[in-house]
Amino acid sequence: MTETEIRELKTEPEWRAAFPVMRQLRTHLDADEFVSLVRGMRGDGYRLFALAAEGDDAGDREVVALVGVGISTNMYHGRHAWVYELVTDADHRSKGYGGRLLSFVEEWAAKEGCERLALSSGLQRADAHRFYEERAEMDRASYVFTKPL
Repeated sequence: MTETEIRELKTEPEWRAAFPVMRQLRTHLDADEFVSLVRGMRGDGYRLFALAAEGDDAGDREVVALVGVGISTNMYHGRHAWVYELVTDADHRSKGYGGRLLSFVEEWAAKEGCERLALSSGLQRADAHRFYEERAEMDRASYVFTKPL
């Protein structure tokens, strides 16, 4: 079994190293925009966690999956953890890494006093929806509507 670790990414060099994985989900961003957004979002409580797996070199670990989360409170979810991003590198999918990160976030959120875990997923992401419903045992609760301003 491949050795893995989950850790929070807190520094700009860590964010830049993780960007190639995030880019697979947030294709509209370049590295500088990503770093700028993470820096600003951290001020609002955003946390970025990485799952790193053993690489080719002994002891070397590479980021293979990321989850970006924040905690907030509202009328319909109460105090909850909102998953902004969950992405596994295309070369490392179907190895359980996304599930491991989501389980980690559930435990982290419970320790932070959250009542619920919630996320939004694009309509085009049918594979992600199957993952959330079948493997993560999440319920499809709503549609999200947006309008550019």
